[in-house]
Amino acid sequence: MIVNLTVRAVESIRPTLGKRVEYFDETVPGLALRVTEKGAKTWTILYRHRGRLRRLTLGSVAVITLAEARERARNHLNEASKGADPATEKQQGRRAETIEDLAKDYIERHAKRKKRSWKNDDRMLRAEVLPHWQHRAIADIRRRDVRILVDTIAERGAPIVANRTTALLSRMFKFALDDELIEASPAVRIPRPAPEKQRDRVLSTDELRMLWKAFTALAPEMAAFYQLRLLTAQRGGEVASMRWADVDLTARCWTIPSTRSKNKLSHRVPLSTSVLKILKALRTEAREKAVFVLEGARGKRQQSEAAATFTVPDFRGHDLRRTAASMMASGGIPRLTIAKILNHVERDVTAVYDRHSYDSEKASALIWWDARLKAILEKKTAMVRAFSREA
Repeated sequence: MIVNLTVRAVESIRPTLGKRVEYFDETVPGLALRVTEKGAKTWTILYRHRGRLRRLTLGSVAVITLAEARERARNHLNEASKGADPATEKQQGRRAETIEDLAKDYIERHAKRKKRSWKNDDRMLRAEVLPHWQHRAIADIRRRDVRILVDTIAERGAPIVANRTTALLSRMFKFALDDELIEASPAVRIPRPAPEKQRDRVLSTDELRMLWKAFTALAPEMAAFYQLRLLTAQRGGEVASMRWADVDLTARCWTIPSTRSKNKLSHRVPLSTSVLKILKALRTEAREKAVFVLEGARGKRQQSEAAATFTVPDFRGHDLRRTAASMMASGGIPRLTIAKILNHVERDVTAVYDRHSYDSEKASALIWWDARLKAILEKKTAMVRAFSREA
């Protein structure tokens, strides 16, 4: 779209829903204002080099004025008319940037904004990548370098760390590619050094009894942390982040907001009788002003120290969620209901149109699971009857 760009026009142009639009300047042919669907505005230049259409990004409207963009465009277009390739020269000018620079940029501009687990990426870069590549230029890294690095990690006896490093490098170099720091990613299609087996550990009834006894020996908030993970089948991070503002004891419901759920989808968790009892016990006068329900159990170190006291071998916190889901399935609870309880993302196209919250089904299933767990802990010989909607 060719328009008469003015300062006022640049300021007033609004994003177009669902697509990126370019507005080409009448005054300087080749100069364009690129506006993304989210409203980001960037100056770019289109020109031809040896018959091939090339693009050069000048920078953001917030930094470069219309007058400056036109002046720079004229200079670059003049160079291109003489056979130069400004985009390539810009790329080569960036080759002095190092992997250390890229790592910092990736963490600040990508990982921190889009990943709750960005600290894991930062820690892995510092431990596994920077000691080897810290001062190397980004553009000098080749596929062979990536293969050697991850193979070295695997050979020292850390194959899973090697796999995670491979995935991290793939994300980081994609970020560099999108940022026009490299022409191609050296981490594309790098095979993971070791096969991974998804953990399928399900706790036995004896182990559940041992663990529950260990839970009750902990401080109240830490005990509640592990008990609620088992009773609600929710993720550890979401349980630890439970806020009193999100809990309605009267309506027997806990709402996990989209800002705190792993998949960024708001999720309602019906509360069984046992869960209500635990929460009401925690709701003392001293905690009336607390934001988080489990303030004393939010630290990873404290959680690890508590777990170290458990005598059940090969136990991990996520086993509680998996065990709850497995036992609900064995009791006849439909897989779709279990998926709703776990707040798993549905990949099926029909999920887009299915806005039914399944609150009733989730409540019935969690009531059944509450009764089943009580029977296990009390060593009742009579099994809880098979699941039904009236459970």
